[in-house]
Amino acid sequence: MLRKYFRTILLAWRQLIKQKTRLAVAVVGIAFANIMICTQIGFEASLFDSSTAPQRSLDTDLVMVSSHFKSVYSLKNFSRERLYQALGFKGVDSVSPLYMGYGKWRNPQTRRLLTILVFGTDPRTIAFKFPEVEQNRSQLQKLNTVLFDQGSLPEFGPIATLLQQQTIVETELNDINVRIAGLFTLGASFGAYGNVITSDSTFLHLFPNHHPQQIQIGLIKLQADAHPQQVAQSLGNDLPEDVMILTNESFAQAEKAYWAKTTPIGFVFGLGVIVSFIVGIVIVYQIIYADIADHLPQYAMLKAIGYSDRYLIVVLIQEALLLAVLGYIPGFIVSLGLYQLAATATMLPIFMTIERGFTVFVLTVTMCLISAFTTIRKLNSADPADVF
Repeated sequence: MLRKYFRTILLAWRQLIKQKTRLAVAVVGIAFANIMICTQIGFEASLFDSSTAPQRSLDTDLVMVSSHFKSVYSLKNFSRERLYQALGFKGVDSVSPLYMGYGKWRNPQTRRLLTILVFGTDPRTIAFKFPEVEQNRSQLQKLNTVLFDQGSLPEFGPIATLLQQQTIVETELNDINVRIAGLFTLGASFGAYGNVITSDSTFLHLFPNHHPQQIQIGLIKLQADAHPQQVAQSLGNDLPEDVMILTNESFAQAEKAYWAKTTPIGFVFGLGVIVSFIVGIVIVYQIIYADIADHLPQYAMLKAIGYSDRYLIVVLIQEALLLAVLGYIPGFIVSLGLYQLAATATMLPIFMTIERGFTVFVLTVTMCLISAFTTIRKLNSADPADVF
């Protein structure tokens, strides 16, 4: 059995290398389709990872948001009173408001103004999982003090370098002079190119038109023996309908669904994967079809001396699998380089994972097999009578 399989794969390999130029074109075509698929999947994954990074960085069990919630980057206000009402429910241990807003950040070197996302939190509580925030809690209690996200785009200024070179680093935020007390790492996203964390008092000073009783996110921590889903359901049933309660994971999934289904960019990335897949099918189909057309007399001869259609189909499938492997390897290598370039240029979380690499390989094999099966009809047209 293995010997027979080896003979068929050897025949498939010899057919491929007979026309080296055609083989090279096929490999380049499949690699190109692979690069397109990898790029689209990578950008789509970075969209989801970066857009849900704020939710996953929150140190909370449940989240309270407005009932009109769509995205963390376009939050609706709700009354802070709703958050404190949650303290009367069984299983709730503590609550903390979180303010969010877009401010105007001035690059301390170029003096250029850029839009930055500002988080305002009570420094007496732990709202984020960043250890740097915990280390600088005493600093945040000082008015007009912020922590800067070193994962922000470089256009915001070399803040990390300046902090190493000098003791005090200051700039302007919403035309108010602020001191940068430290760094944390959240990262840029498609919704915000930079981030800062400050105290609730500083936030309200930076945004004087923002009413203190109007908050964007409510953080709810539960007692050790409380079940998050049960408490969330209890809060959702008894609190007024102007707010809704989510677990931290469902909060992140809602954000992901928003970018995937509502925004044009999510649709474009998904469509790009489909288009790349179809392009690959067309390329491989043309290569295999041309190869069958060139070797049709030989296939007819094999049939005449007793080889079955099944045998020839196995050869065809093995040819497609060989093309898939040959095209995947260079495509994967080039994609790694493109990921690195894109991640460096955009500061977005674009990186290759084992799961993503395997997914692209499966798509490549599927693409080549579909092409092979669509050419079987041409292979079956080889007539032994044409030999005589």
